[in-house]
Amino acid sequence: MTDDRLCLSGVHPGETVRIVSIESGHGLHRRLADMGMIPGTVVRVLRGHGMGPTLVEFRGSQLMLGFGVAHKIVVEKETGGK
Repeated sequence: MTDDRLCLSGVHPGETVRIVSIESGHGLHRRLADMGMIPGTVVRVLRGHGMGPTLVEFRGSQLMLGFGVAHKIVVEKETGGK
């Protein structure tokens, strides 16, 4: 990861990030896409950071992701007032 990119599992609660890529196989990639989690999606972390599950909010919904899944989602911090 570069300085401006990190895994979703490493984002602190309250931070807003944008999905850059999903580093997974076709099955997980499709499952996340079916839920609306695709590159470009803005996500706010509600709970998590570390080895446990991560609770996120996006597009008016909340979703709990296990550590393994959250660790495969590459994000960058949002700028511009969010």
